[in-house]
Amino acid sequence: LAPTHQLVIDSDQLQQRLGEGPCFDAARSSQGERVFRIADLTGEQPRWPAYAPQVRALGVGSMMGFLLFTDDENLGALNLYSRKPGAFTEASELAGWLLASHAAVAFSSARTQMEHALATRHTIGEAMGILMGSRHLTEH
Repeated sequence: LAPTHQLVIDSDQLQQRLGEGPCFDAARSSQGERVFRIADLTGEQPRWPAYAPQVRALGVGSMMGFLLFTDDENLGALNLYSRKPGAFTEASELAGWLLASHAAVAFSSARTQMEHALATRHTIGEAMGILMGSRHLTEH
């Protein structure tokens, strides 16, 4: 079996290539679905007929995908994996949902802070340019 980090990378690439899977569906969901759980990948999965058998071959037994969102933006999705079928319960789904909710708020906040920092940096750069040009100063 592949190391866990490689399994996650391979699963993500597989979903992108096939255009299906829980993370893929969660990220593009327009019907309000925010959690996708595959309880047992050893059985047939009509919703993801191409993805399910291939991710099972990677060693995944069960998984969940959660939409990461805030009121005004879709930030992607979070996947949780287990090598064992049936590893995720309703309690797991609730815990995953709470984790995804907190992660979405943190991502959104970080994005806002980054945008503010870039805008401030741009303003400071303009001010430095004006001072350097008008007073014949170097950057130092």
